[in-house]
Amino acid sequence: MTDNKSGEILIIEDDKDINDLLATALSKAGYRTRQMDASLPVIILTAKDELDEKINLLVAGADDYITKPFEIKEVVARVAVQLRHAVADVPSKSGKAGENQTKAENDTGQGDTANTYIAGPAKIEHRQLVLDRISRQLYVADDAVDGITKQEFAILELLMAHPRQVFAKEDIFEYAWDEPYIGETKTLDVHISNIRKKIKKLTDDEYIETVWGIGYKMKE
Repeated sequence: MTDNKSGEILIIEDDKDINDLLATALSKAGYRTRQMDASLPVIILTAKDELDEKINLLVAGADDYITKPFEIKEVVARVAVQLRHAVADVPSKSGKAGENQTKAENDTGQGDTANTYIAGPAKIEHRQLVLDRISRQLYVADDAVDGITKQEFAILELLMAHPRQVFAKEDIFEYAWDEPYIGETKTLDVHISNIRKKIKKLTDDEYIETVWGIGYKMKE
């Protein structure tokens, strides 16, 4: 098992008590701090829980957010998840990060979707969408879709690999975030909305269908 606690963390918090609490908890968990890096995952702690505010944070580039008041154990757990994702995105010594591998369901199409990797094509296509797993880029025909985040890429990877299957929100969340689903769907809904908006800049066609009471699937 890879030890991801070699990662270093920058805490930005204007409340000194909260800053000290986070620093102490993360230090006890084995982490260190460092200056900001463009590749460093960003988790926002905010007292604002309005949907528009959450959307703005995610669109601005945040990888995750936690509303105040919060449980310190949840913060440490979410830090571990983001660092695990960051390590997984680093290219291997061969220079091919995740080539011909994808997080997906097993060959039977059943079972836990999270933390499952199978061999697969370098690209997944659905209608005019092309998802390039090597460059981690989404295209509409030949036009690149700007600003696809890690979670948005994972959501599309799962849905496009099984375009006729309806996925429950719980399964999509656990696949894309690689952490247990705790009953909150706003985060996933926001990411789905963001994907739709980014695709909409290049085409009027709809690609992700909402299946009410269940979840999402690719639109035929």
